[in-house]
Amino acid sequence: MIREVTGECGALSRTEISRTLCELLDWRRPNGKLKNHECRLLLERLRDQGFVNLPALQSFRGRGPRRVRLTSRSDPQPEITGSAGDFQPLHLSVVGAENAEELRLWAEYVERYHYLRHRVPVGASLRYLVRSLRYREAVLACLLWSSPAWKMAARDRWIGWTAPQRAHNLPYIVNNSRFLLLPWVRVQGLASKILGQCARQLPRDWEQHYGYRPLLLETLVEEERFRGTCYRAANWIALGRTRGRGRMDRDHQAPLRPKLLFVYPLCRRVPQRLCQATAPTYTEPPDQEDRAWA
Repeated sequence: MIREVTGECGALSRTEISRTLCELLDWRRPNGKLKNHECRLLLERLRDQGFVNLPALQSFRGRGPRRVRLTSRSDPQPEITGSAGDFQPLHLSVVGAENAEELRLWAEYVERYHYLRHRVPVGASLRYLVRSLRYREAVLACLLWSSPAWKMAARDRWIGWTAPQRAHNLPYIVNNSRFLLLPWVRVQGLASKILGQCARQLPRDWEQHYGYRPLLLETLVEEERFRGTCYRAANWIALGRTRGRGRMDRDHQAPLRPKLLFVYPLCRRVPQRLCQATAPTYTEPPDQEDRAWA
């Protein structure tokens, strides 16, 4: 069908072709919206492999990678010290296009201080700025939650799902692809407190934006740089190491350093729920038995 549509719709733009395919294949998110972005990435991959032809990109001014312009707003600040309790209550605010100033500030911090820098995420995502209401509302950290890795052996064994089950229920996993505690924040235990509060808040925020609640969080930690201490302290489950491939590398063409893999169940019996043929649902938070599943 993909070859047929791309062949017959050559006069359309790539975006129009991907939307057409999403509608024909009923390729949608759990909230009913078309997976247009993912479909377009698939089409471009198939084109690169010689399976389909796509129309030329429509040129327009300003096309190309977006660069984050750094300003004095993200300059280094005086060191912040203390105990984690001194900074309660924490305020985690979702940063979106409706608040351009906050979005630019988030992007500046990540571009300037995170070793992976800023990249536009693929698919569904939420950004957070973390502040302390007791500390002059200073920004303490930035987080990005985005689409999960397509395939990871340790995670997939832990869940126990089949390839069709994974394809159907993968959107119910969310990846913590950026976690930046700003370098002048020197507060022991604060990172794990932020992760704990975010795990409680994110299901509601995700549902508000995308119409459903995720069931599982995951993250990858580069072992040469970090030990994953804050994830362990926040009761995330260590599942082992990756094989050193890119997150969406289905063809073994993107070798990377192996990373530590952690997951965090957001409700009870997550592996069983993710193996359901019907759409899994979020219920009560997990207990210690669920966390000991690994």
